[in-house]
Amino acid sequence: MIETGKTYTQDMTVTSKDTAVVYGSGKLEVFATPALVALMENTAVCCLEGSLEPGTDTVGIEINTQHIKATGVGQKVSCKATVTCVDGRRIRFEIEAWDEKGPVGHATHDRFIIQPEKFMSKL
Repeated sequence: MIETGKTYTQDMTVTSKDTAVVYGSGKLEVFATPALVALMENTAVCCLEGSLEPGTDTVGIEINTQHIKATGVGQKVSCKATVTCVDGRRIRFEIEAWDEKGPVGHATHDRFIIQPEKFMSKL
């Protein structure tokens, strides 16, 4: 059972593979917005571990992200996802990310519970 208020926090260190140059989202050696979004989604996925019914999984269906500050290579980024709403098969998260100097970004993110075999058969 998924309950509102459940949280998960994880840390990562920005490497050259996480930069805007590598992602093609810019020309600077800073933490890329697509890398931030991936960290946020992964944190939400990890938050649900052990809470889903057997034979189910989730897919991301919406993310509204603000990337408010640059983070350099070598800096640690922390990310926390909190379940704020469960409405049937839709799960909403509030997500925040920060580094040693302060807030990096925040998001609302919705995931939808699916049955993987049924989902993949529709592709």
